[in-house]
Amino acid sequence: MNAPLLKMVFSPRMLVAFLMGFSCGMPLLLTITVLQAWMKEEGIDLSVIGLMALVGLPYTVKFLWAPFLDRYRLPFLGRRRGWLLVTQVALALALAALGMTRPSAHPWMVAVAAFWVTFFSATQDIVVDAYRREDLTDNELGLGSSFYINGYRVGMLLASGGGLIMADLMPFSRVYLVMAFCMLPGILTTLFSREPQVNEAFPKTLRAAVLDPLIEYFSRENAIWILAFVLFYKIGDTMALAMTTPFYLDMGFTKTEIGTVVKLFGFWATVGGGFAGGVLMLRLGINRSLWIFGFFQMASILGFVVLARMGHSLPALSGVIVFENVSGGMGTAAYAAFMASITNKKFTATQYALLSSLMGIPRVMAAAPTGFLAEYLGWEAFFIFCTAMALPGILLLAKFAPFRAEREAAASD
Repeated sequence: MNAPLLKMVFSPRMLVAFLMGFSCGMPLLLTITVLQAWMKEEGIDLSVIGLMALVGLPYTVKFLWAPFLDRYRLPFLGRRRGWLLVTQVALALALAALGMTRPSAHPWMVAVAAFWVTFFSATQDIVVDAYRREDLTDNELGLGSSFYINGYRVGMLLASGGGLIMADLMPFSRVYLVMAFCMLPGILTTLFSREPQVNEAFPKTLRAAVLDPLIEYFSRENAIWILAFVLFYKIGDTMALAMTTPFYLDMGFTKTEIGTVVKLFGFWATVGGGFAGGVLMLRLGINRSLWIFGFFQMASILGFVVLARMGHSLPALSGVIVFENVSGGMGTAAYAAFMASITNKKFTATQYALLSSLMGIPRVMAAAPTGFLAEYLGWEAFFIFCTAMALPGILLLAKFAPFRAEREAAASD
């Protein structure tokens, strides 16, 4: 790496992006994986455990209150850091409160506490996304997004893997208290980081904060094509990954092999891919990165076709996992950087919340029929179909982000 690149990689702003990503990723699985394990241990009926997925609704509809965060500012720490501090403290308290509930005696109280955890977690996501867009220059967005995503994954790993390991050593109530204290790095980051300097005039009314971001976005050329791209860019990858665990088991891999190679080994491959993607974006720009990483992402799905033909082979599984996770990490970094780059800094929270909510639709809708497709087509044909599904999202780039011309900034700086 040359000196300017090293200076950017080790800049305080990248550390802030990483720590804020950690703070956002850590709460996510505490209301999914860890909470499910706790409720199962307490003897809660599976139907009730399944219904607890509804407490994650705030992640899907967070755009509903994002305009409020664009319109109003608190009288301390600035427009973004003020809301961030309040949200993070409230989130830590909500995690501690969730740990004080008793699933076997009052499951409804668990649901209420878990809902507040997801609400404050989703609100933190809104503010952190806005902060990252406003704090980083367009040239830094790719690398900053990769640091944020890697921090997010480390937070998820601590919450899910670390939380379940701790639950073998202490009560779940204490696990949640420990996780509440794990919000401290994010809180300290908020206190000691700088407030982004934005020259845009902010919305003066709540009505303007709700309507003006939509009017501004849809007044742009290719606005509809960009939304279609957001929906379809990772759809093939999403569909393939939705069925990988049953696929590995069908290929004869043990749960230990899956856990070791796919989860732990794959985690670090994804982190490495995200970091590599961020560095490469400094050279390639966001447009070309979306093209190149998108084709790598698509090609990596074909690795599962090869594995389906080879059957049980740990070297083959390791190779497929490395390729898929590295390319997926690169694609996700470029995807996040692109979405940040097209938001107008006047309405950052609202526009990014809308785009990220839209991004989550394929994760639910496209993944739903994958079991039927895999059963009907067989594994090889299923993964070939997923590969084909990835192509339209890449080709949509030709409408607004040609490979040979780096896109002009679509939003105001």
